[in-house]
Amino acid sequence: MIKKSLLLLALFSLMSVTLTCKGESPIVTPLVNAFAKGADISWLPQMEASGYQFLNDQGVREDCFKILKDHGINSIRLRTWVNPSNDKASGHCSKDETVAMALRAQQWGMRVMIDFHYSDSWADPSKQVKPKAWEGHDFNQLLKDVYDYTFEVMTALKTAGITPEWVQVGNETRTGMIYPEGSTENWPQLALLINKGYDAIKAVSPQSKVILHVDQGNNNSLFRNWFDNAQKNGAKYDVIGMSYYPYWLDGKPDYTLSIEELGKNLIDMAARYNKEVMVVEVGGEDTKVQNTYDMLVAVQKKVKAVPNSKGLGVFYWEPEGARSWSHYGLSAWGDDGKPSKALEAFKKF
Repeated sequence: MIKKSLLLLALFSLMSVTLTCKGESPIVTPLVNAFAKGADISWLPQMEASGYQFLNDQGVREDCFKILKDHGINSIRLRTWVNPSNDKASGHCSKDETVAMALRAQQWGMRVMIDFHYSDSWADPSKQVKPKAWEGHDFNQLLKDVYDYTFEVMTALKTAGITPEWVQVGNETRTGMIYPEGSTENWPQLALLINKGYDAIKAVSPQSKVILHVDQGNNNSLFRNWFDNAQKNGAKYDVIGMSYYPYWLDGKPDYTLSIEELGKNLIDMAARYNKEVMVVEVGGEDTKVQNTYDMLVAVQKKVKAVPNSKGLGVFYWEPEGARSWSHYGLSAWGDDGKPSKALEAFKKF
């Protein structure tokens, strides 16, 4: 028979304990080891500063964090740029802004993922531009740059009382990062840069899980090639992260044409490399709300179906980034200022 004290402890570990604090946001203890239902909302400070008003399902103005939480979101992803500009859409996301946002997320009981782009602006397979402050540095200095910058941001988070559950070393690094030195044309150097990021993260926050992130999550041959090279060159990481955007897939704009490939790739990656896996970016067309809702349900099912609980979660990329503000067509927000039905998909799990 289980002792009452042990039973209470087990129940407590599954609960979210709410306290009070000044302002609208409560201080909440996040659920531990729950399936991550996440959102990257790095545009939020700019949206708020520009006067954008977030409305709940009843049309009442409300904190975006509360609206997301009420729709099942329990985790927040934040990008961080080295020396960003003040541009509304392609700037901000500095260390200080990232810490402030992470603190808000924690106060709302959200778990935190930090996404190091190692650039002053967007990094993805089409561009991995090294920070301007690092230009002209030889490779040994670049290794130090990556370590020092990563350590600095992680330390700032720790000082604020934030322990990210996950941290990405690079963003959509299918072709590498910090060009040209960290291109996949030179895997030994790329692995060394990755490991400097990994080492800095673990030096400050040993419990944070380090993610390596590649796009086209339905493309198994791409993932096998990339992570075979990562393994061959000794790259260190804990989690395989994927982007999955059916809208951008050539010849497969509808998720029904690629969802099975995504599911098989998730299972293969977890088994082949003995790693946990997650979809760290996903999005669907804001004009096809039902299709996006169905896609989100299907993606969550595929991640949860990975054996041995190695499928950690799913993150929507900028669901709050309404087209009227961002001109981005893959949010989960309507022109009326309210979340669309698509976001309700996170309530099902």
